Amino acid sequence: MADPGANKTAEKEPFPWHLGVFDAHCHPTDTVASRDDVPQMKAKILTIMATRGEDQDLVKQFANRYGVKHGTVQALSCDGDYDSPTQLVPSFGWHPWFSHQIFDDAISPPLEIDAVRHYQAVLTPSPDEEFISFLPKPRSLSGLLDHLRESLTMFPYALIGEIGIDRSFRLPNHWAANDETKRNEGLTPGGREGRRLTPYRVQIDHQRSVFKAQLHLAGELERPVSVHGVAAHGIVFETLKGTWQGHEKEVLSKRERKRQTSAANARACQATNDKNGKGNKPDPKPYPPRICLHSYSGPSDALKQYLDPSIPATIYFSFSRLVNFSNRSEKAVEVVKSVPDDRILIESDLHSAGDEMDRLLEDITRLVCEIKGWSLIDGVKFLAANWQRFVFGEHSGYST
Repeated sequence: MADPGANKTAEKEPFPWHLGVFDAHCHPTDTVASRDDVPQMKAKILTIMATRGEDQDLVKQFANRYGVKHGTVQALSCDGDYDSPTQLVPSFGWHPWFSHQIFDDAISPPLEIDAVRHYQAVLTPSPDEEFISFLPKPRSLSGLLDHLRESLTMFPYALIGEIGIDRSFRLPNHWAANDETKRNEGLTPGGREGRRLTPYRVQIDHQRSVFKAQLHLAGELERPVSVHGVAAHGIVFETLKGTWQGHEKEVLSKRERKRQTSAANARACQATNDKNGKGNKPDPKPYPPRICLHSYSGPSDALKQYLDPSIPATIYFSFSRLVNFSNRSEKAVEVVKSVPDDRILIESDLHSAGDEMDRLLEDITRLVCEIKGWSLIDGVKFLAANWQRFVFGEHSGYST
């Protein structure tokens, strides 16, 4: 652990980009023109999110061009050579802001779906037909999951994200004829794009259905997830808890843990020496193996429920300058202090790649190091190791 007093000089130190800085959550596909800025960035790897129909294929395009390769994963280490251009880890998922565009075909078969009835059922208050006429044709949940499965299979290191629940979001209005000139052509369609907000929100039960389906897919494919939660911390936790209910880990004494570890090692050696053994893959789980609560804005006392040793998934907490520290928030400072050192991540949450994304990553890294009392060098190493374990798993070979 770093000298607690080392943070006093951290602001004056040159930033150690050469050690590797990893963005746990960002949206460069929202500004496609920034794609060419990716290889010039100082950050080592960006974890880029998909959110809606308009950006799923864009994430694929970015990943085909800059996606992390197997050789890079093998070579990653805190003392490694970070002179290679910035790379990407793609994430595919359906954000709660766009969950109204999905219908559950287990309830409403595709041939029977009626857009007006669907949107009036999942939006509150119930919108009129004129507003609905500007919304996209609803797509089936099973079709969405098939598309996600295909994308995740194509990219073996891909995550599922951004997914979650948002109680405060309201749908933007459609573009009026005389407002079309105000559109920013540089932004990927489908987002808010500066439009005025309506009173319409997505019903929480519907958001939860779309969220749960993607969590189960993550469990099936053993992929980590990046989770959005706004004004819904209790609902997010209860939804996550529901996926691992019945699969909780037994909390053992130190002596029992040691005994079981020895027995597990013996079984592993037996399997390795068994020439006929092919190593049966364990049954898929209904919960993701690793979860990042992105730009976590819940209270510090809520951390305890996520850190319960019986939870079979590993929970990480990510922080951004834009969301958590737009102002110096004492609540955010207290949360960062309370998050275990091996569960904290940093992110930009920015909509374009380039210098501004690097600046935000440096700012939040310096802040976290200051709050944690880490030296800048140790802090960058800790955060890099945490990101690698989140994305690639506990046995990825990354250590500080």
